Amino acid sequence: MKAKTSNPAVLADSAGVDAYMQKLEHPLKGVLEALRKVILSVDSEIGEHIKWNAPSFLYTGEMRPFDPKEYKRYVIVSNVYQKDCIRLVFPSGAKINDTSGLLSGDYADGRRLAFFHNMEEVEAQEGALRNAVKSWLVLLDK
Repeated sequence: MKAKTSNPAVLADSAGVDAYMQKLEHPLKGVLEALRKVILSVDSEIGEHIKWNAPSFLYTGEMRPFDPKEYKRYVIVSNVYQKDCIRLVFPSGAKINDTSGLLSGDYADGRRLAFFHNMEEVEAQEGALRNAVKSWLVLLDK
């Protein structure tokens, strides 16, 4: 059965992400904060909340009904389990025409990954990250 998730704006919880970030003890916390700032600045309908124990970024605008298990709203899920990098997981990254080299991997489920080991990589890849998010928004089934 196709269902529409509840009010998508309610899914966003920046205060919850702020609280998570205050408690986070990770050597690349500053990198994650910088990535968060870049991603949220791309479009006013990108929101954030904690999913799978890390900040995740989702589209909060209106969409056509879909099965919530398809996770169509999710742009990026961050992964902070490793201490040497911040991974950004793009669940639908295979659909993005990334020619910058930002997105890597060839996973059957369509996800692609971006890795950030330091602030220099955030600065060097900021344009590619913005373009990846913008490309995803264009492809979104609204």
